[in-house]
Amino acid sequence: MTTTDRFFCADAARIRGDSLAGTAPRGMVWVLIEYRGAWPANGYDGIDLDPVVKAHVWAAAHAVRARIFLVRRLTRPRPEGPGRWAVLHYEESGAYRQRWGTWNNDQDLVEIAEALRWPGRLDQPPVVLVCAHGQHDICCAVRGRPVARALSERWPNLVWECTHVGGDRFAANVVVVPDGTYYGLLDPVSAVGVVEEHLAGRIHPDFLRGYTDLAPAQQVAVAALLARFGPAGRHDYTVTGTARDGDDWLVRVELHAPHPTAFDIEVHAHRTAPQRLTCRGPVPSPAVAYEVRSIHPA
Repeated sequence: MTTTDRFFCADAARIRGDSLAGTAPRGMVWVLIEYRGAWPANGYDGIDLDPVVKAHVWAAAHAVRARIFLVRRLTRPRPEGPGRWAVLHYEESGAYRQRWGTWNNDQDLVEIAEALRWPGRLDQPPVVLVCAHGQHDICCAVRGRPVARALSERWPNLVWECTHVGGDRFAANVVVVPDGTYYGLLDPVSAVGVVEEHLAGRIHPDFLRGYTDLAPAQQVAVAALLARFGPAGRHDYTVTGTARDGDDWLVRVELHAPHPTAFDIEVHAHRTAPQRLTCRGPVPSPAVAYEVRSIHPA
């Protein structure tokens, strides 16, 4: 199969016009492990670590529903010295906590389990993750690496390449943690603009997949308000109520500034026709898409 004949899921998603809103996977805790070797297709599960340490870290992460990402800096030559690890928490109050450490040998990673039980410091700079996991899906490397390079040139201390974040067809994917904001369908130019606006406290609906503390229909409701009323900060909107009747959702969202205002957003969910959603997935599968039916003051 030639390059021109090869199927690329991100190209297909753009041609179909797949909707981004509501596609951010749930999560409020992240574990980052700097791993400078080759990344296997299954990420952390496939790396060569002491099996006891590996199982201990996985069990601690699983207990709090944390996701484990392998990360690396996009630098040449590769950095020397100990690797870094981090545990990042997003709390329901909206506070962010981070705890960082280093590791020279496998046993050092046991500290991650302790960090998962005891959140770290407040008021740390965010981390910008760019999925560049080519062994998992080729689109993540083809589209992710140029985005990672552009962002690293602008914010070298914030940006890491990472393993699979979900939604291969939306490559390039960028995740800002620990506030849990997913962006997709980025290129180097749009990625710089999106991250610049995000760091300035202005989240736009364009390229926004959603917030990871919200359910998909809730993510769609917030994105609809951003589209109608303009960019807003990560916590300017709060979901205060959600009711579901089959495939229909009624989501109440409160806007905190400049004056408290509540809106009810009607969202309808439906399954799309089966499509190839990843480069490696030969069997077509349907996806769930969401349509905003109405927005009106509560």
